[in-house]
Amino acid sequence: MNRSDLVNAKRVVIKVGSSTLTGNAGTALDNAAVAKLVDIVAALAKANKEVVIVTSAAIAAGMAPLGLTERPTDLATQQAAASVGQGLLIACYTEELSKHGIVASQVLLTGDEVEDSVKRENAQRTLFRLLELKVVPIINENDSVVFDEIRMGDNDRLAALVARIISANLLVLVSDVDSLYDAPPTQSGAKRIPTVASISDLSSAKIGGVGTSGVGSGGMVTKIQAAEIATSNGVAMLLTDLASLSAALNGEDLGTIFSAN
Repeated sequence: MNRSDLVNAKRVVIKVGSSTLTGNAGTALDNAAVAKLVDIVAALAKANKEVVIVTSAAIAAGMAPLGLTERPTDLATQQAAASVGQGLLIACYTEELSKHGIVASQVLLTGDEVEDSVKRENAQRTLFRLLELKVVPIINENDSVVFDEIRMGDNDRLAALVARIISANLLVLVSDVDSLYDAPPTQSGAKRIPTVASISDLSSAKIGGVGTSGVGSGGMVTKIQAAEIATSNGVAMLLTDLASLSAALNGEDLGTIFSAN
């Protein structure tokens, strides 16, 4: 896959993590970060591309209103924070997208709804209809009710499954790390990996764990797992950060591309 393929992708799923959307180590939702992401999404929509956003940060967004300074570890408080934060999150997206004349929709999913064939087909029909109506679906796990998934922080995997469901051309994971590296990026001598032709090529790379922000619960391992799901289903993947996202989607040599099989 070459960089021009990113520019030509017609249906794009963009997943953004909690660390990108919450400022000051997750004590509040960063409206400026949401606005920057939405500007990029609006530019894609203007270019007649179909875009779906898979967003994390419901728990992180709910922390400040509840007076929480650290991500809760017990399930009940996680779900309470998600319940508060999800409303704030979708309101922010809706407001920012409306500035571009774009309608947003909220779609809350669980693992069961993307694995069960009947429920998956229903979700697929809904998403296709939303795209036909020029709506930007905002997808998140239904964190206020799920129990196993909430502990995995696995919106990376959810995004890959959504990309498969809607036959996307490109999955984009927006992280707090600008690319995949062959060692932890803070380690001296770590080298950026610009392209991954096959997941098996990463056998010698030292893949890191969760990020350092303290608000996300995924990490590079879940991103590699998402890449494996996406690429094995014919969907290319781009891994980058918000600062590099626009330029990377315009074909500049930024981020890491995982080629579709």
